Amino acid sequence: MYRYLSAGLLLALAGCASSVAPLPAPVVTPAVRPAPMPEPQTLLPAPPPAALPPAAPASAPLSKPVPAPLLPAYNNEQEGAALLERLLPRGIPARREWHGDIMTAFSHLKIPYAPQYFCAVLAVAEQESGFNPDPVVPNLSKIVWGQIEERRQKYFIPSLVVDAAMLKKSPNGQSYKERVNALRTKKQMNALYEDMIRELPFGQTIFEHKNPIRDGGPMQVSVAFAETQVRAWPYPYSYSSLRDEVFSLRGSVYFGSAILLQYPISYPDMVYRFADYNAGRYASRNAAFQLAVQRLSGQKLALDGDIMLYSDKMNRVLSGATSDTQRALNGLAGRLRMSPDEMARDLRQEKLSGFSQTELYKRVFALADQSGKAVPRQIIPQIVLVSPKFTHQLTTEWFARRVDGRYQSCMARGGFH
Repeated sequence: MYRYLSAGLLLALAGCASSVAPLPAPVVTPAVRPAPMPEPQTLLPAPPPAALPPAAPASAPLSKPVPAPLLPAYNNEQEGAALLERLLPRGIPARREWHGDIMTAFSHLKIPYAPQYFCAVLAVAEQESGFNPDPVVPNLSKIVWGQIEERRQKYFIPSLVVDAAMLKKSPNGQSYKERVNALRTKKQMNALYEDMIRELPFGQTIFEHKNPIRDGGPMQVSVAFAETQVRAWPYPYSYSSLRDEVFSLRGSVYFGSAILLQYPISYPDMVYRFADYNAGRYASRNAAFQLAVQRLSGQKLALDGDIMLYSDKMNRVLSGATSDTQRALNGLAGRLRMSPDEMARDLRQEKLSGFSQTELYKRVFALADQSGKAVPRQIIPQIVLVSPKFTHQLTTEWFARRVDGRYQSCMARGGFH
């Protein structure tokens, strides 16, 4: 999942990162932006064979069903389980749990038991965690101490106060200092922050009344996406804390499968779904739209998949702000025969499947296609990924290609090449 970064402590915790710098490609100038939230709909991959049971009703009608898998899906859970057994690598940690949790996720999300879909989930899981149910983050203790110090200075809290508070015994019997020094995983960090916010005298101030960890688990899923998903689609497990579920194997697999596969888009290649997993649903489609606008306007645009400017991760449009893409479109109002208000109306659907059915989308591509070579309907968003964990520059394209390589290996392992 839809990874997500902000300033301060959250930078240390990225699984999917936001864009902050341009890529070498000459047409790209990515801008700093809020990471896109996945579409808050429960839209399903269409079951390919008629023998499959029909999908459960979605919260909104499908404007364009997802194409059937190129290879046949298996007709029942028993056959699907046998297929997954064939595809799941041997010798990975908690292999039986991975198998059971993936099957539960596919069954409840009504995702067909097809090799492409199984391999897509397995490829993302391998990339994000190496199938480790609780993946280790290198230098996590050092990162956390640095961010605590940064926030201490921000709020003018005396160091003696912080030092004394960190010696306090926490609910697990260790002092908070001992727990920070022993940190290895985001799951441990999530539990630590929950206790610090609740118990330390400066906890709510320094962490701004909320846990700064926004994503986690072996598939690095956003907590915000999980909160949206459970409101729209029933979660198959009982739980006391949805945040804790995101950090569990079963929850991460469930929500990771949902954000990756449970939305309709007609991409010709799975690599664009992998890009969307990193950059946000429909980011590959929207980046291609930005490319079409760039061709028509002659203005260099950030091909990052975010067409409008947003105030937060709930995709609320930033009031009174106009993005470079939107300004370029306003300059094309005469050629597109649409007013700025009409275009803004259609642009508000950019995080939804229906955006490709809007008048603006159709007119932009029709006009762009007339100006020369046809514009692709999807491109990998040009985004630089940022995290203290990275020792060299990484991009959304790097992530998508890396996952795609693992996907191809999975398909070959199952004999589907």
